[in-house]
Amino acid sequence: MSFISRLTPVVAALPLLLAAACGGAGTPAGTSAGTTNRAEAAPAAAPPGTGGTKINTSPEQNRVRADKVEAIAAKVPEAIRSKGALTAGFNGEGAPPLVFLADDDTTLVGVETDLAHLIADVLGLPLKEENTSWENLFLAVRSGKYDLVLNNVTVTEERKDVYDFATYRVDQLAWQVSRESPITKIEKAADIAGLNVSVGSGTNQEKILLEWDAQNQKAGLKAANIQYYQKYGDVLLALKSGRVQAYLGPNPPIAYQVAVGGDSRIVGTLSGGGSVEGLIAVMTLKGNGLVQPVNEAIGTLIENGKYAEVLKRWGLDNEALPTSRINPPGLPRQPK
Repeated sequence: MSFISRLTPVVAALPLLLAAACGGAGTPAGTSAGTTNRAEAAPAAAPPGTGGTKINTSPEQNRVRADKVEAIAAKVPEAIRSKGALTAGFNGEGAPPLVFLADDDTTLVGVETDLAHLIADVLGLPLKEENTSWENLFLAVRSGKYDLVLNNVTVTEERKDVYDFATYRVDQLAWQVSRESPITKIEKAADIAGLNVSVGSGTNQEKILLEWDAQNQKAGLKAANIQYYQKYGDVLLALKSGRVQAYLGPNPPIAYQVAVGGDSRIVGTLSGGGSVEGLIAVMTLKGNGLVQPVNEAIGTLIENGKYAEVLKRWGLDNEALPTSRINPPGLPRQPK
């Protein structure tokens, strides 16, 4: 049984928590969690008084689907259309409600997979899912092995050199601490001075954390002790044991775990884009012609309500965008 599967039977008060902090930059600190209205497939029951929320983590997802739009499908490059399917990359080591393994430890489920299937529907192609490591997502798109990636990827100026992006969600990060931690808030760089903190390697949150730490050291404050773990479950164990005092990561899975596990807290949120609006986007290979029909497919899904239905299903409706944009301003380049 996976780490995520062990969590799901004890979900509590998710919709109330979601209302507090699933928005974009400037949203007050709070918690949020993945939800679904698919009660028919082995759901986890919510305790009385929580609004009856039920979480479906089974492989039988009964996903929201959409119809093909011929005019948009015709814009898919022939080199991709001739393969007969869209190949999408995901990192199944993630956590709800983004992309994670269902109770069978095989099927990929979550808001990212649901949206990928919807996009493929509009483009008139079946979706071929590939489960791989975070680092390989970028390599596989670059090599042409994957046509697209939906995996909580933030738009950055450096990534735009190699990839094209079609946005579909705002990017928000959260600071997680253990329930017993004396830390009550983290809202600025000075708040992490001298702390043992953890962050995912190669992520945008790592860039922000390194910037904060550099600011502190320049100001004469203590450096943070930054620790890296490959799996979120290891981060949680480190928080519980005290080896790590705070973890910076994507808000949705952290808030889900806070609501489900009950042994940690969120003490601050910030934009995943740092000084610019953080935006999550579908990633495709730069210049291969796929980003335009993907962008139009997302626009169609926003207009017909399918997009909102999926985000609401997973409790992320407060992270919705009114429109999808191609290659908007991203996280600034890092000095070399």
